[in-house]
Amino acid sequence: MKKILFTILLLSQIFLSLQVSGQETPATSQHKENLEQQKEQAVNEEKEALKKEVVAINERFNNGEITSEEAKRLKEAAAEKHALNIENKIAILENTHALSEREGLVVDSRDTIDKPDKEISRIEIKVFDEEDPLVDIYYGQQKKYDKRTHSNLLVAFGFNNAIIEGESMNNSPYKMGKSKFFEMGWTWSTRLLKHSNAVRFRYGFAFQFNGLNPTDNMYFVQDGDLTYLEEFEGNLTKSKLRMDNLVLPVHFEFGPSKKIDKGSYFRYSTRKKFKYGIGGYFGFNMRTRQKLKYSVNGSKEKDKITQSYNTSNLIYGLSSYIGADDISLYVKYDLNRIFNEPNPKQHNISLGIRFDL
Repeated sequence: MKKILFTILLLSQIFLSLQVSGQETPATSQHKENLEQQKEQAVNEEKEALKKEVVAINERFNNGEITSEEAKRLKEAAAEKHALNIENKIAILENTHALSEREGLVVDSRDTIDKPDKEISRIEIKVFDEEDPLVDIYYGQQKKYDKRTHSNLLVAFGFNNAIIEGESMNNSPYKMGKSKFFEMGWTWSTRLLKHSNAVRFRYGFAFQFNGLNPTDNMYFVQDGDLTYLEEFEGNLTKSKLRMDNLVLPVHFEFGPSKKIDKGSYFRYSTRKKFKYGIGGYFGFNMRTRQKLKYSVNGSKEKDKITQSYNTSNLIYGLSSYIGADDISLYVKYDLNRIFNEPNPKQHNISLGIRFDL
């Protein structure tokens, strides 16, 4: 009987010991709270130290002692140093906390030390000043600025004609409504100012197809170095000379933008915003071809004649556009002659609609 009572008493003591050890004491909870406060204090101390270093670097830059590139490099090195300091200080605090637990604090053996909310490699140290772009340091998560270069599909079309020396547009030998142009290509737009999208440089490549449709049943004839219009013997239903060019357009584009801030990055939007572009293009003529449609004895015929027609091989000119969002009114003018000397001086001109999609 005594052995049974002794056994029951021993088991009761063991059970009570387990219950006590499984509960977190107020001392343990307070110790953990102190640990988190010490971690936060360590991070704040390093951030303040970083700010002081950045201010000192800025003073050296403003005094002309270092370049902007050197200032940026020094700030990045300072940010990395203080981030590593934070990593080391937090590790020391956690190790000290673990040692204290093992040396006498009553805690549950199943409890684990709380980890920081962010891994050290992702700790963000941020010093930012809107008025001073050099004071902009991110460690672990690099600050993302807006993409300074964007690309677009270029599509343009409209009316085409020629300005002829000594002739007015009213007396043009080319049909006003029938002569057309089409342009298609790919362009890139690069923001030129660091903290504004008011000025952009737009460049790329494009295929231009300029058509001239003669009036009065006329068609083009090449006779040596001369190219001239001559009346067709039959009844022409279509007469068109088309010049296919590959050009590299370049423009300076101006206009307001809306800044959209996403926190870690920002973008500039030109949606529904006015824009104006001025520039030019240069390239070469790939092919010149004349297309004729006519009837002979009631039979419809179609000829496609590919030859030089003495057109210029080198293409260059001026162009401009004005509009809003993706749509603009577009004009371009070839500075090169359509037909080489000794032919009369003619310059291609186009007016239409431009889409930057």
